Amino acid sequence: MKRSISHAPLLGLGLALATALPAAAQTNDEILKELRALRERVNELERKLQQAPVTTPAPAPGQWGMTPEQARELNRIAVKAEGLQDSLADQGLKGLKISGQMDPTWIYNRAQDNASFVFLNNGDARYTYDNSYFGMAVLDFEKETESGARWKLTLAPERGTGALFNGSIVHEASVSIPLTDLQTRLWLGQIPDWTGYEYTLPAQNKLITHNLLFDTMAPTAYTGAVLDVARGKWWLRGGIANLNTARNTSGNKQPVLIYRVDYAKGEYSGFGFTGLHGKGANYAADGSYLVDTGNVDANGDPIFEDTPFAGAGRTTAMHLLEFDAYFIRGDWSLFGQVSYGQQKGAAIFSSDGVLRDARWWGVSGTAAYKVTPRLEAVMRTDVVRNTKNGGGLLGYSFDDGINGIGRGLLGDGSVAKGEAVGANRYAVSLGMNYLFDESTIFKLELRRDGADQPVFEVVRKGSYAKSNNLFGASVVVSF
Repeated sequence: MKRSISHAPLLGLGLALATALPAAAQTNDEILKELRALRERVNELERKLQQAPVTTPAPAPGQWGMTPEQARELNRIAVKAEGLQDSLADQGLKGLKISGQMDPTWIYNRAQDNASFVFLNNGDARYTYDNSYFGMAVLDFEKETESGARWKLTLAPERGTGALFNGSIVHEASVSIPLTDLQTRLWLGQIPDWTGYEYTLPAQNKLITHNLLFDTMAPTAYTGAVLDVARGKWWLRGGIANLNTARNTSGNKQPVLIYRVDYAKGEYSGFGFTGLHGKGANYAADGSYLVDTGNVDANGDPIFEDTPFAGAGRTTAMHLLEFDAYFIRGDWSLFGQVSYGQQKGAAIFSSDGVLRDARWWGVSGTAAYKVTPRLEAVMRTDVVRNTKNGGGLLGYSFDDGINGIGRGLLGDGSVAKGEAVGANRYAVSLGMNYLFDESTIFKLELRRDGADQPVFEVVRKGSYAKSNNLFGASVVVSF
Protein backbone atom coordinates (compact mmCIF):
# COMPACT_ATOMS: atom_id res chain seq x y z
CA MET A 1 0.00 0.00 0.00
CA LYS A 2 1.34 3.41 -0.89
CA ARG A 3 1.69 6.11 1.83
CA SER A 4 0.31 9.74 1.70
CA ILE A 5 1.79 12.83 3.35
CA SER A 6 -0.23 15.85 4.60
CA HIS A 7 1.10 19.27 3.59
CA ALA A 8 -0.33 21.15 6.56
CA PRO A 9 2.25 20.24 9.24
CA LEU A 10 5.16 21.02 6.95
CA LEU A 11 3.69 24.37 5.90
CA GLY A 12 3.02 25.20 9.50
CA LEU A 13 6.63 24.44 10.33
CA GLY A 14 7.75 26.67 7.50
CA LEU A 15 5.58 29.58 8.72
CA ALA A 16 6.91 29.21 12.22
CA LEU A 17 10.48 29.33 10.98
CA ALA A 18 9.69 32.29 8.81
CA THR A 19 8.08 34.36 11.57
CA ALA A 20 11.00 33.64 13.87
CA LEU A 21 13.33 35.61 11.60
CA PRO A 22 13.88 39.30 12.40
CA ALA A 23 11.19 41.32 10.69
CA ALA A 24 13.60 44.05 9.69
CA ALA A 25 15.80 41.66 7.73
CA GLN A 26 13.08 40.30 5.45
CA THR A 27 10.44 41.72 3.17
CA ASN A 28 7.16 40.09 2.22
CA ASP A 29 8.55 39.10 -1.16
CA GLU A 30 11.48 37.31 0.43
CA ILE A 31 9.18 35.41 2.79
CA LEU A 32 6.98 34.29 -0.13
CA LYS A 33 10.03 33.04 -2.04
CA GLU A 34 11.16 30.99 0.94
CA LEU A 35 7.68 29.49 1.34
CA ARG A 36 7.54 28.53 -2.35
CA ALA A 37 10.96 26.88 -2.09
CA LEU A 38 9.90 25.00 1.03
CA ARG A 39 6.69 23.80 -0.66
CA GLU A 40 8.63 22.52 -3.68
CA ARG A 41 10.97 20.64 -1.36
CA VAL A 42 8.02 19.03 0.43
CA ASN A 43 6.48 18.01 -2.90
CA GLU A 44 9.79 16.44 -4.00
CA LEU A 45 10.06 14.44 -0.78
CA GLU A 46 6.45 13.22 -1.18
CA ARG A 47 7.13 12.04 -4.76
CA LYS A 48 10.17 10.04 -3.61
CA LEU A 49 8.19 8.36 -0.82
CA GLN A 50 5.41 7.41 -3.22
CA GLN A 51 7.87 5.86 -5.69
CA ALA A 52 9.80 3.84 -3.09
CA PRO A 53 8.59 0.16 -2.51
CA VAL A 54 6.98 -0.56 0.81
CA THR A 55 8.71 -3.37 2.71
CA THR A 56 7.61 -5.15 5.82
CA PRO A 57 10.42 -5.74 8.22
CA ALA A 58 11.06 -9.37 9.12
CA PRO A 59 9.85 -10.27 12.56
CA ALA A 60 12.47 -10.71 15.16
CA PRO A 61 13.17 -14.18 16.55
CA GLY A 62 10.48 -15.39 18.86
CA GLN A 63 7.69 -13.50 17.06
CA TRP A 64 6.21 -16.56 15.19
CA GLY A 65 3.98 -17.65 18.05
CA MET A 66 6.62 -19.93 19.58
CA THR A 67 8.48 -19.77 22.81
CA PRO A 68 12.28 -19.82 22.67
CA GLU A 69 12.22 -23.48 23.76
CA GLN A 70 9.78 -24.37 20.95
CA ALA A 71 11.99 -22.59 18.42
CA ARG A 72 15.02 -24.59 19.60
CA GLU A 73 13.03 -27.85 19.37
CA LEU A 74 11.98 -27.01 15.80
CA ASN A 75 15.61 -26.46 14.88
CA ARG A 76 16.57 -29.83 16.39
CA ILE A 77 13.82 -31.59 14.35
CA ALA A 78 15.00 -29.88 11.16
CA VAL A 79 18.58 -31.04 11.77
CA LYS A 80 17.43 -34.63 12.44
CA ALA A 81 15.28 -34.67 9.29
CA GLU A 82 18.17 -33.48 7.15
CA GLY A 83 20.40 -36.11 8.72
CA LEU A 84 17.86 -38.84 8.02
CA GLN A 85 17.55 -37.77 4.39
CA ASP A 86 21.32 -37.85 4.01
CA SER A 87 21.45 -41.30 5.62
CA LEU A 88 18.78 -42.69 3.27
CA ALA A 89 20.64 -41.30 0.28
CA ASP A 90 23.95 -42.75 1.46
CA GLN A 91 22.38 -46.21 1.92
CA GLY A 92 20.65 -46.16 -1.47
CA LEU A 93 17.17 -46.15 0.12
CA LYS A 94 16.03 -42.77 -1.16
CA GLY A 95 13.19 -43.23 -3.65
CA LEU A 96 12.81 -46.92 -2.75
CA LYS A 97 9.31 -48.42 -2.44
CA ILE A 98 8.68 -51.95 -1.11
CA SER A 99 5.30 -53.65 -1.51
CA GLY A 100 3.94 -57.17 -1.62
CA GLN A 101 0.95 -59.47 -1.66
CA MET A 102 -0.11 -63.02 -0.79
CA ASP A 103 -3.23 -64.94 -1.77
CA PRO A 104 -3.62 -68.38 -0.16
CA THR A 105 -6.28 -70.09 -2.28
CA TRP A 106 -8.55 -73.13 -2.09
CA ILE A 107 -9.62 -74.84 -5.35
CA TYR A 108 -12.09 -77.62 -6.09
CA ASN A 109 -11.95 -79.20 -9.58
CA ARG A 110 -14.68 -81.78 -10.17
CA ALA A 111 -13.25 -83.53 -13.25
CA GLN A 112 -9.76 -83.77 -11.76
CA ASP A 113 -11.22 -85.12 -8.51
CA ASN A 114 -9.20 -82.56 -6.60
CA ALA A 115 -9.91 -80.27 -3.65
CA SER A 116 -6.91 -78.57 -2.14
CA PHE A 117 -5.31 -75.45 -0.80
CA VAL A 118 -3.10 -73.92 -3.49
CA PHE A 119 -0.13 -71.86 -2.34
CA LEU A 120 3.43 -71.65 -3.70
CA ASN A 121 2.99 -74.91 -5.58
CA ASN A 122 4.93 -75.76 -8.70
CA GLY A 123 7.15 -78.82 -9.04
CA ASP A 124 5.48 -80.99 -11.67
CA ALA A 125 2.31 -78.86 -11.60
CA ARG A 126 2.21 -77.18 -15.01
CA TYR A 127 0.20 -74.08 -15.91
CA THR A 128 -3.53 -74.82 -16.23
CA TYR A 129 -6.66 -72.73 -15.78
CA ASP A 130 -7.07 -74.22 -12.28
CA ASN A 131 -3.38 -73.73 -11.47
CA SER A 132 -2.40 -70.32 -12.82
CA TYR A 133 -1.31 -67.03 -11.21
CA PHE A 134 -2.92 -67.47 -7.80
CA GLY A 135 -1.67 -69.03 -4.58
CA MET A 136 1.24 -66.59 -4.84
CA ALA A 137 3.59 -64.76 -2.49
CA VAL A 138 4.98 -61.62 -4.14
CA LEU A 139 7.60 -59.12 -3.00
CA ASP A 140 8.07 -56.02 -5.11
CA PHE A 141 10.96 -53.51 -5.04
CA GLU A 142 10.78 -50.24 -6.96
CA LYS A 143 13.29 -47.41 -6.97
CA GLU A 144 13.51 -44.15 -8.89
CA THR A 145 16.79 -42.27 -9.01
CA GLU A 146 17.21 -38.50 -9.13
CA SER A 147 17.93 -38.78 -12.86
CA GLY A 148 14.49 -40.34 -13.41
CA ALA A 149 15.65 -43.94 -14.01
CA ARG A 150 13.23 -46.53 -12.62
CA TRP A 151 14.31 -49.93 -11.31
CA LYS A 152 11.84 -52.76 -10.64
CA LEU A 153 12.33 -56.24 -9.22
CA THR A 154 9.33 -58.47 -8.48
CA LEU A 155 9.93 -61.82 -6.80
CA ALA A 156 7.26 -64.54 -6.96
CA PRO A 157 8.59 -67.98 -5.95
CA GLU A 158 7.07 -71.00 -7.75
CA ARG A 159 4.16 -69.14 -9.34
CA GLY A 160 5.64 -66.15 -11.24
CA THR A 161 6.49 -65.84 -14.92
CA GLY A 162 10.09 -66.89 -14.28
CA ALA A 163 8.94 -70.12 -12.66
CA LEU A 164 7.14 -71.06 -15.89
CA PHE A 165 9.93 -70.58 -18.43
CA ASN A 166 13.25 -70.88 -16.61
CA GLY A 167 12.55 -72.03 -13.05
CA SER A 168 13.50 -68.72 -11.43
CA ILE A 169 11.74 -66.78 -8.67
CA VAL A 170 11.93 -63.55 -10.70
CA HIS A 171 8.55 -62.43 -11.99
CA GLU A 172 9.85 -59.11 -13.34
CA ALA A 173 13.29 -57.54 -13.47
CA SER A 174 13.41 -54.36 -15.51
CA VAL A 175 14.91 -50.88 -15.73
CA SER A 176 13.36 -47.83 -17.39
CA ILE A 177 15.75 -45.09 -18.47
CA PRO A 178 14.54 -41.60 -19.53
CA LEU A 179 15.84 -40.56 -22.93
CA THR A 180 14.83 -37.09 -24.18
CA ASP A 181 12.40 -36.56 -21.26
CA LEU A 182 10.67 -38.46 -18.46
CA GLN A 183 7.86 -39.50 -20.84
CA THR A 184 10.21 -41.05 -23.40
CA ARG A 185 11.99 -44.09 -21.97
CA LEU A 186 14.02 -47.16 -22.81
CA TRP A 187 12.59 -50.15 -20.94
CA LEU A 188 14.78 -53.27 -20.68
CA GLY A 189 14.80 -56.63 -18.90
CA GLN A 190 12.26 -59.35 -18.14
CA ILE A 191 8.77 -57.88 -18.58
CA PRO A 192 5.49 -59.76 -17.91
CA ASP A 193 3.08 -59.92 -20.84
CA TRP A 194 0.75 -56.92 -21.23
CA THR A 195 -2.00 -58.54 -23.35
CA GLY A 196 -5.66 -58.01 -22.49
CA TYR A 197 -7.66 -56.39 -19.72
CA GLU A 198 -6.66 -58.74 -16.91
CA TYR A 199 -3.50 -58.37 -14.85
CA THR A 200 -1.15 -61.15 -13.84
CA LEU A 201 -0.99 -60.59 -10.09
CA PRO A 202 -4.04 -61.43 -7.93
CA ALA A 203 -4.49 -58.13 -6.06
CA GLN A 204 -5.38 -56.36 -9.33
CA ASN A 205 -8.00 -58.88 -10.52
CA LYS A 206 -11.65 -59.16 -9.55
CA LEU A 207 -11.83 -62.98 -9.79
CA ILE A 208 -9.48 -65.78 -8.76
CA THR A 209 -8.90 -67.51 -12.10
CA HIS A 210 -8.07 -65.80 -15.39
CA ASN A 211 -10.11 -65.72 -18.57
CA LEU A 212 -9.56 -68.30 -21.32
CA LEU A 213 -7.84 -65.80 -23.61
CA PHE A 214 -5.33 -64.94 -20.89
CA ASP A 215 -4.61 -68.61 -20.18
CA THR A 216 -4.40 -70.00 -23.73
CA MET A 217 -3.65 -67.14 -26.16
CA ALA A 218 -1.33 -64.75 -24.33
CA PRO A 219 2.47 -65.00 -23.92
CA THR A 220 4.04 -65.37 -20.47
CA ALA A 221 6.77 -62.72 -20.51
CA TYR A 222 9.30 -60.94 -22.72
CA THR A 223 13.05 -60.52 -22.30
CA GLY A 224 14.25 -57.61 -24.37
CA ALA A 225 14.19 -53.86 -25.03
CA VAL A 226 11.12 -51.63 -25.42
CA LEU A 227 10.66 -47.96 -26.30
CA ASP A 228 8.10 -46.51 -23.85
CA VAL A 229 6.45 -43.22 -24.89
CA ALA A 230 3.62 -41.35 -23.11
CA ARG A 231 1.99 -38.35 -24.77
CA GLY A 232 -1.15 -36.91 -23.23
CA LYS A 233 -3.85 -39.59 -23.29
CA TRP A 234 -1.73 -41.96 -25.40
CA TRP A 235 0.77 -44.55 -24.14
CA LEU A 236 2.84 -46.45 -26.70
CA ARG A 237 5.26 -49.33 -26.10
CA GLY A 238 7.12 -51.27 -28.76
CA GLY A 239 10.33 -53.23 -29.11
CA ILE A 240 12.04 -56.57 -29.71
CA ALA A 241 12.38 -59.43 -27.26
CA ASN A 242 12.79 -63.14 -26.61
CA LEU A 243 9.38 -64.79 -26.27
CA ASN A 244 8.85 -66.80 -23.06
CA THR A 245 12.55 -67.41 -22.54
CA ALA A 246 15.53 -65.71 -20.94
CA ARG A 247 17.75 -66.84 -23.83
CA ASN A 248 16.80 -68.20 -27.24
CA THR A 249 17.88 -71.69 -28.24
CA SER A 250 20.65 -72.37 -30.71
CA GLY A 251 19.65 -71.51 -34.26
CA ASN A 252 16.90 -69.09 -33.21
CA LYS A 253 18.52 -65.72 -33.78
CA GLN A 254 15.40 -63.67 -34.49
CA PRO A 255 13.62 -61.81 -31.66
CA VAL A 256 9.89 -61.18 -31.90
CA LEU A 257 8.39 -57.75 -32.51
CA ILE A 258 6.05 -56.71 -29.68
CA TYR A 259 3.93 -53.60 -29.14
CA ARG A 260 1.02 -52.20 -27.14
CA VAL A 261 -0.88 -48.93 -27.58
CA ASP A 262 -3.25 -47.55 -24.91
CA TYR A 263 -5.63 -44.60 -25.02
CA ALA A 264 -7.23 -43.31 -21.81
CA LYS A 265 -10.23 -41.18 -22.75
CA GLY A 266 -10.58 -40.33 -19.08
CA GLU A 267 -10.17 -41.89 -15.70
CA TYR A 268 -13.09 -44.25 -16.36
CA SER A 269 -12.78 -45.40 -19.97
CA GLY A 270 -10.19 -46.33 -22.53
CA PHE A 271 -8.92 -48.98 -24.92
CA GLY A 272 -5.73 -50.70 -26.00
CA PHE A 273 -4.39 -53.12 -28.56
CA THR A 274 -1.36 -55.39 -28.71
CA GLY A 275 0.56 -57.31 -31.31
CA LEU A 276 3.33 -59.89 -31.58
CA HIS A 277 5.07 -61.04 -34.77
CA GLY A 278 7.99 -63.43 -35.06
CA LYS A 279 8.94 -67.00 -34.25
CA GLY A 280 7.87 -68.95 -31.19
CA ALA A 281 8.41 -72.42 -29.77
CA ASN A 282 6.48 -75.05 -31.71
CA TYR A 283 5.74 -78.10 -29.60
CA ALA A 284 4.18 -79.98 -32.52
CA ALA A 285 7.49 -79.74 -34.41
CA ASP A 286 9.31 -81.55 -31.62
CA GLY A 287 7.61 -84.84 -32.52
CA SER A 288 8.07 -87.53 -35.13
CA TYR A 289 6.06 -90.19 -36.94
CA LEU A 290 6.64 -93.79 -38.06
CA VAL A 291 7.33 -94.59 -41.72
CA ASP A 292 7.09 -98.07 -43.21
CA THR A 293 10.53 -98.83 -44.68
CA GLY A 294 9.18 -101.60 -46.92
CA ASN A 295 11.35 -104.16 -45.16
CA VAL A 296 10.39 -106.93 -42.75
CA ASP A 297 12.10 -108.40 -39.76
CA ALA A 298 12.92 -112.07 -39.09
CA ASN A 299 9.32 -112.72 -38.13
CA GLY A 300 8.02 -111.19 -41.32
CA ASP A 301 6.65 -108.09 -39.60
CA PRO A 302 7.08 -104.68 -41.32
CA ILE A 303 9.89 -102.47 -40.09
CA PHE A 304 9.00 -98.84 -39.27
CA GLU A 305 11.42 -95.95 -38.98
CA ASP A 306 11.02 -93.01 -36.59
CA THR A 307 11.11 -89.92 -38.82
CA PRO A 308 10.85 -86.23 -37.80
CA PHE A 309 7.96 -84.23 -39.19
CA ALA A 310 8.67 -82.38 -42.43
CA GLY A 311 9.89 -78.89 -41.63
CA ALA A 312 10.36 -79.83 -37.98
CA GLY A 313 12.04 -77.20 -35.88
CA ARG A 314 11.76 -75.73 -32.44
CA THR A 315 10.37 -72.37 -33.61
CA THR A 316 7.92 -71.36 -36.33
CA ALA A 317 6.34 -68.10 -37.42
CA MET A 318 3.43 -66.75 -35.36
CA HIS A 319 1.20 -63.69 -35.29
CA LEU A 320 -0.87 -62.52 -32.32
CA LEU A 321 -3.30 -59.57 -32.31
CA GLU A 322 -5.56 -58.37 -29.49
CA PHE A 323 -7.93 -55.48 -28.68
CA ASP A 324 -9.31 -54.64 -25.22
CA ALA A 325 -11.36 -51.85 -23.63
CA TYR A 326 -12.84 -50.79 -20.30
CA PHE A 327 -15.71 -48.57 -19.14
CA ILE A 328 -16.42 -47.61 -15.51
CA ARG A 329 -19.47 -45.58 -14.55
CA GLY A 330 -20.87 -45.35 -11.04
CA ASP A 331 -21.18 -48.84 -9.51
CA TRP A 332 -20.62 -50.60 -12.86
CA SER A 333 -17.32 -51.77 -14.35
CA LEU A 334 -17.19 -53.31 -17.84
CA PHE A 335 -14.19 -54.95 -19.55
CA GLY A 336 -13.89 -56.63 -22.95
CA GLN A 337 -11.29 -58.30 -25.12
CA VAL A 338 -10.95 -59.88 -28.59
CA SER A 339 -7.89 -61.95 -29.52
CA TYR A 340 -6.61 -63.65 -32.68
CA GLY A 341 -3.60 -65.88 -33.24
CA GLN A 342 -1.95 -68.23 -35.70
CA GLN A 343 1.23 -70.29 -35.81
CA LYS A 344 2.76 -72.13 -38.72
CA GLY A 345 2.91 -75.90 -38.38
CA ALA A 346 1.67 -75.86 -34.76
CA ALA A 347 -1.72 -77.58 -35.10
CA ILE A 348 -2.54 -80.72 -33.14
CA PHE A 349 -3.46 -82.71 -36.26
CA SER A 350 -0.88 -83.62 -38.91
CA SER A 351 -0.82 -86.17 -41.71
CA ASP A 352 1.70 -87.66 -44.11
CA GLY A 353 4.47 -86.23 -41.98
CA VAL A 354 3.45 -82.64 -42.76
CA LEU A 355 2.75 -80.21 -39.94
CA ARG A 356 -0.38 -78.11 -40.35
CA ASP A 357 -1.04 -74.53 -39.29
CA ALA A 358 -2.91 -73.63 -36.10
CA ARG A 359 -5.38 -70.76 -36.04
CA TRP A 360 -7.66 -69.49 -33.27
CA TRP A 361 -9.68 -66.54 -31.97
CA GLY A 362 -11.61 -65.70 -28.84
CA VAL A 363 -13.76 -63.17 -26.96
CA SER A 364 -13.91 -62.36 -23.25
CA GLY A 365 -16.07 -59.97 -21.25
CA THR A 366 -16.37 -59.10 -17.56
CA ALA A 367 -19.09 -57.10 -15.79
CA ALA A 368 -18.84 -56.07 -12.13
CA TYR A 369 -21.37 -54.26 -9.95
CA LYS A 370 -20.80 -52.68 -6.51
CA VAL A 371 -23.60 -54.05 -4.35
CA THR A 372 -22.17 -51.98 -1.50
CA PRO A 373 -19.02 -49.85 -1.38
CA ARG A 374 -17.15 -52.96 -0.14
CA LEU A 375 -19.00 -55.85 -1.82
CA GLU A 376 -18.77 -56.41 -5.58
CA ALA A 377 -20.54 -59.00 -7.75
CA VAL A 378 -18.66 -60.19 -10.84
CA MET A 379 -19.58 -62.15 -13.98
CA ARG A 380 -17.15 -63.18 -16.73
CA THR A 381 -17.86 -65.01 -20.01
CA ASP A 382 -15.25 -66.40 -22.44
CA VAL A 383 -15.50 -68.10 -25.82
CA VAL A 384 -12.63 -69.66 -27.83
CA ARG A 385 -12.99 -70.91 -31.42
CA ASN A 386 -10.29 -73.49 -32.16
CA THR A 387 -11.38 -76.13 -34.70
CA LYS A 388 -8.78 -75.80 -37.47
CA ASN A 389 -6.57 -78.87 -37.97
CA GLY A 390 -7.57 -80.48 -34.70
CA GLY A 391 -7.04 -77.33 -32.70
CA GLY A 392 -3.89 -75.77 -31.32
CA LEU A 393 -3.30 -72.67 -29.23
CA LEU A 394 -0.26 -70.70 -28.09
CA GLY A 395 1.95 -73.34 -26.45
CA TYR A 396 -0.72 -76.05 -26.80
CA SER A 397 0.02 -78.27 -29.83
CA PHE A 398 -1.40 -81.40 -28.20
CA ASP A 399 -4.64 -82.74 -26.76
CA ASP A 400 -4.97 -81.46 -23.19
CA GLY A 401 -7.55 -83.17 -20.98
CA ILE A 402 -7.13 -80.72 -18.07
CA ASN A 403 -7.58 -77.48 -20.02
CA GLY A 404 -10.06 -79.02 -22.48
CA ILE A 405 -8.00 -78.33 -25.61
CA GLY A 406 -7.90 -80.47 -28.75
CA ARG A 407 -10.07 -83.33 -30.03
CA GLY A 408 -12.84 -84.97 -28.03
CA LEU A 409 -12.61 -88.68 -27.20
CA LEU A 410 -15.50 -91.14 -27.03
CA GLY A 411 -15.84 -94.19 -24.82
CA ASP A 412 -14.56 -96.55 -27.52
CA GLY A 413 -11.40 -94.51 -27.99
CA SER A 414 -12.49 -92.90 -31.26
CA VAL A 415 -12.33 -89.17 -31.97
CA ALA A 416 -15.68 -87.41 -31.55
CA LYS A 417 -15.68 -85.19 -34.68
CA GLY A 418 -12.64 -86.51 -36.50
CA GLU A 419 -8.92 -86.14 -36.01
CA ALA A 420 -8.79 -82.83 -37.87
CA VAL A 421 -11.50 -81.03 -35.87
CA GLY A 422 -10.64 -79.34 -32.59
CA ALA A 423 -13.08 -78.43 -29.84
CA ASN A 424 -14.53 -74.98 -29.29
CA ARG A 425 -14.42 -73.83 -25.67
CA TYR A 426 -16.37 -71.57 -23.35
CA ALA A 427 -16.22 -70.60 -19.68
CA VAL A 428 -18.61 -68.72 -17.39
CA SER A 429 -17.59 -67.46 -13.95
CA LEU A 430 -19.75 -65.96 -11.20
CA GLY A 431 -17.96 -64.46 -8.23
CA MET A 432 -17.84 -61.89 -5.48
CA ASN A 433 -15.08 -59.96 -3.80
CA TYR A 434 -15.30 -58.18 -0.46
CA LEU A 435 -12.95 -55.42 0.67
CA PHE A 436 -12.48 -56.37 4.32
CA ASP A 437 -10.04 -53.52 4.98
CA GLU A 438 -7.67 -51.36 2.94
CA SER A 439 -5.22 -54.26 2.49
CA THR A 440 -7.43 -57.40 2.54
CA ILE A 441 -9.84 -58.77 -0.09
CA PHE A 442 -11.92 -61.94 0.17
CA LYS A 443 -12.81 -63.65 -3.14
CA LEU A 444 -15.24 -66.40 -4.17
CA GLU A 445 -15.66 -67.84 -7.66
CA LEU A 446 -17.87 -70.52 -9.20
CA ARG A 447 -16.77 -71.41 -12.72
CA ARG A 448 -18.18 -73.70 -15.40
CA ASP A 449 -16.06 -74.69 -18.39
CA GLY A 450 -17.54 -76.37 -21.44
CA ALA A 451 -16.83 -77.50 -24.99
CA ASP A 452 -18.67 -78.87 -28.03
CA GLN A 453 -16.70 -82.13 -27.69
CA PRO A 454 -15.82 -84.34 -24.70
CA VAL A 455 -12.38 -82.90 -23.96
CA PHE A 456 -12.29 -82.78 -20.13
CA GLU A 457 -10.68 -85.81 -18.57
CA VAL A 458 -12.79 -87.23 -15.71
CA VAL A 459 -10.07 -88.81 -13.60
CA ARG A 460 -12.28 -90.89 -11.34
CA LYS A 461 -14.18 -92.53 -14.22
CA GLY A 462 -11.35 -92.71 -16.74
CA SER A 463 -13.52 -91.03 -19.38
CA TYR A 464 -14.04 -87.62 -20.99
CA ALA A 465 -16.86 -85.07 -20.57
CA LYS A 466 -18.03 -81.92 -22.33
CA SER A 467 -18.04 -79.79 -19.17
CA ASN A 468 -16.37 -79.28 -15.83
CA ASN A 469 -17.06 -77.28 -12.66
CA LEU A 470 -14.60 -75.42 -10.47
CA PHE A 471 -14.99 -73.57 -7.20
CA GLY A 472 -12.40 -71.30 -5.62
CA ALA A 473 -11.94 -69.14 -2.52
CA SER A 474 -9.00 -66.91 -1.69
CA VAL A 475 -7.80 -64.16 0.62
CA VAL A 476 -5.58 -61.49 -0.94
CA VAL A 477 -3.50 -59.50 1.54
CA SER A 478 -1.27 -56.74 0.21
CA PHE A 479 0.80 -53.87 1.55
